[in-house]
Amino acid sequence: MSKLPEYILDRIFDAPRAMVWQAWTDPELLARWYGPGVETIIHEFNLTVGGFWLNEMKWGEKSMLSKAVFTQVNENELLVWDHSAADESWNIVSNPMMPDWPKTLHTVVSFEDAGDKTRVRLVWTPVGASQAELDCFSGAMNNMGKGWESGYAIMDQIFAELQNSNA
Repeated sequence: MSKLPEYILDRIFDAPRAMVWQAWTDPELLARWYGPGVETIIHEFNLTVGGFWLNEMKWGEKSMLSKAVFTQVNENELLVWDHSAADESWNIVSNPMMPDWPKTLHTVVSFEDAGDKTRVRLVWTPVGASQAELDCFSGAMNNMGKGWESGYAIMDQIFAELQNSNA
């Protein structure tokens, strides 16, 4: 069996780990940076194992729903969830904009101290994907960083605001 494709993004943030964790787990902050360039609405965010993150991204008259189910939560260290597109009842569906996109992505986000900064590693791996879905995911990997880096740039602004308000 061949190894599944993995998208890996490493980033060091100029902020303490607790603050970076907060940006990933406080729904108000998360909505500011997740899905840059669109309106992000978090309908539910239950940060417990088995809890849901129900998310909507809106642009103009269009929107896209997604559902994440947390499978591991270690405060300030690790977030793990399975992420899928969803319908209006929050049932898992194929991505309406990319039908060959994997139905579920296993997402692992780790947080480590890097001196007075924080190293974040994001890993996305398709779950139960067909060959067409694996091919679609693999073909998109070179461009995935653009969206994440745009969101991370907003996180940098959030950290500057939080650090200035704590000074």
